[in-house]
Amino acid sequence: MNGDGSRARTALPIGGRNGRDSAEPAAADRGRAALARGRRQLFDGPVGDARASLLLAASLLAADAPDRAEVARLSAADAAWATGDVTLCLSTLDGTDTPGRAGGYAGLGTVPAKASADQDGASTTGRDTDHPPSPDTTDVTVPPTESRPPEPPGGPGPGPRWARDAFVRDYRDGMRALLARHPDRAAGPLRRVLDQARTDGRTDRLLRAAAAALLLGDVHAARAAGARALAAARDADCPAAEARALEYLAYGELRAGCHAQARTHAEEGVRAALAAGYRNTAASHHAMLALAASIEGDTATVARHASVALTTARRHGLAQTATLAEWATARADLARGRPLDAYDRLGPLVGPGPRRGHFAVWMLALPCYVEAAVLAGHPQDASTVLADLAQWAAFGVDPHAPAQLARCRALLAPDDRVGDLYLRALALHDERGGDFERARTELLYGRWLRRRRHLREARSRLGAALVGFERCGAGAWADQARGELRANGAASVTEAAGGLSRLTPQQLRIVRYVAEGATNREVAQRLAVSTRTVDYHLRNVFAALGVRSRMELARLVDQESR
Repeated sequence: MNGDGSRARTALPIGGRNGRDSAEPAAADRGRAALARGRRQLFDGPVGDARASLLLAASLLAADAPDRAEVARLSAADAAWATGDVTLCLSTLDGTDTPGRAGGYAGLGTVPAKASADQDGASTTGRDTDHPPSPDTTDVTVPPTESRPPEPPGGPGPGPRWARDAFVRDYRDGMRALLARHPDRAAGPLRRVLDQARTDGRTDRLLRAAAAALLLGDVHAARAAGARALAAARDADCPAAEARALEYLAYGELRAGCHAQARTHAEEGVRAALAAGYRNTAASHHAMLALAASIEGDTATVARHASVALTTARRHGLAQTATLAEWATARADLARGRPLDAYDRLGPLVGPGPRRGHFAVWMLALPCYVEAAVLAGHPQDASTVLADLAQWAAFGVDPHAPAQLARCRALLAPDDRVGDLYLRALALHDERGGDFERARTELLYGRWLRRRRHLREARSRLGAALVGFERCGAGAWADQARGELRANGAASVTEAAGGLSRLTPQQLRIVRYVAEGATNREVAQRLAVSTRTVDYHLRNVFAALGVRSRMELARLVDQESR
């Protein structure tokens, strides 16, 4: 414009023959920067922003670095999963989305299973903190009643061609099939992911394998892959990968019913996530700690961990983490005998509409909702979700669902069918394992029997429930079983022994005299106290031990002395 011909000539190559050579490195550099930024946001920022950055990275790296472009797109799918948007997740996996589309998140009432990991082939040690492994998903899939986007041509078979690596392609195709509600088509690709990971010790591949196992409902394989990923991350001295490996491992242990081990690993996970600066991962661990505490019935601990998880989840759009935390809070309400509170909390999570929980989690909360609704006096609401639970059980990825379905049907059945349904549920529990869920079924069955005056059988069922709860450390649930046993007319031997050990020395002396047959007056004379004092202590003893007669008290003392 100023007539300087030399400047004009030097400016021409920018748009001329060499312009493409200059633009490609610039695009690749921008793509790597977007990948690093998106991966960081995935673990420590709004996941909608992470997805947009990762899709941009995938488009910029596609020509010059296709392997990294695969990493970016799969990580973008992880971000879409975290938002709880099924349509967004499928479009990202199909490669039909664009970098400009923002990821929303459908309903914050949801929580974590996990299903993703890094596929960056350039890093095999887990030390690459600029490109950390990707997040996780759950062993749960799209609810049967949820609307889904149209499948790409040919259905969820061989997918779009953006995935050139066989491992990445199998993982993507398996996840797509599950999201499109074709578990039969998902099994093959996801099993190949597990097979390939057995000979591949890279942390990112092992994390993907743990996610694949959870998607298949194979908690044993998920725990094994998670443990291997944890060992590899610790060997590489990488807190970021360690935090994520602990996340998969803790979730697999929760699904397997190993709640104490899950709590230990989640506590370690919080420390590792905070050391890596991964607030999203730390929030997921807090949600799992809340779930573990809800088994124990520790409402204060549940509230503390759920509050931390929900604070980050709401700020960063973590629908899965939020759902888990809400579910944990509701289950703690059930444990403490507050079914109406649980019913109020779970209703929005499992009902239709924008407040429904994360698609990978809300089905897991259905058994709690049915129980809460029935106990709170709203059986009609419980009936409306029973079909969803039946379809979920038929889906085949949750080993506990068939037994839980039979239990829920028993809660809603007419009297002439209740017993058979509870027995069916118990038989299914025996096939699948899990002390906690079996004990919950025994408790509900025993309560039903007691209220119909089948006291001997009720005593057997309630005693089995108490043993099961005590075995898995479910203190508040065990208290419910003890209360039902007291109402049934007998305190458990375990409770009696524990109760006697808590008596004061004076109370214990009175108890032993009474057990020997002494009257209150005789006890007062032996101890040089008034009969009113003996009466007072005995009332407190009866309340503490849950007994209603001197004969029951004598029997308990005799049982302890054996």
